[in-house]
Amino acid sequence: MTLLQIMSDQDSAEVKLRTSDDAVIAAELNKRGITFERWSLFDGFSAATSTEDLLAEYQSRIDALNSDGRYKFIDVARIHPDAADPEWPAKAVAARTKFLDEHRHAEDEVRFFAAGQGCFYLHLGDEVLATVCTAGDLVSVPAGTLHWFDMGTSPEFVAVRFFEEKDGWIGDFTGDKISGGFPTLDELLAA
Repeated sequence: MTLLQIMSDQDSAEVKLRTSDDAVIAAELNKRGITFERWSLFDGFSAATSTEDLLAEYQSRIDALNSDGRYKFIDVARIHPDAADPEWPAKAVAARTKFLDEHRHAEDEVRFFAAGQGCFYLHLGDEVLATVCTAGDLVSVPAGTLHWFDMGTSPEFVAVRFFEEKDGWIGDFTGDKISGGFPTLDELLAA
């Protein structure tokens, strides 16, 4: 379920808005300079669908989004449980922990979720917008936006990523531990 929960940056219990209405989510994010769109999912997609087939299926949408040629590197990130890998639990914790602290990027962070879910927490002025993205959601977080990302305790997603530079995903971490005072992705979904 796609979800937006807007909270005070001083008190996560002060919830200003909680909605799963796509139109409201898009309007609230767009008025804050965040792009949010819903793309149709294609029939027959699974986590095993090849990167080439996934990109080919969405090529017209990707081309429209990148009509100015800004994104020179477009790839697919996949995180999913691997029961055959005894190290999977530790890998899942490491993957999740990597972006749980507040950071920013030098370029826009653009993601299309083809499967699974993740939550972008956008720290905008005196608000934190917890934006749970699920299959079909595209979000574009402008360069310099303070945020963190939670993929949950059981990470699983397939996301198309758009970059201007090869190292565009590198985070500039603020050192602020604000993320520890907000509900996790799992807690947001359980509420």
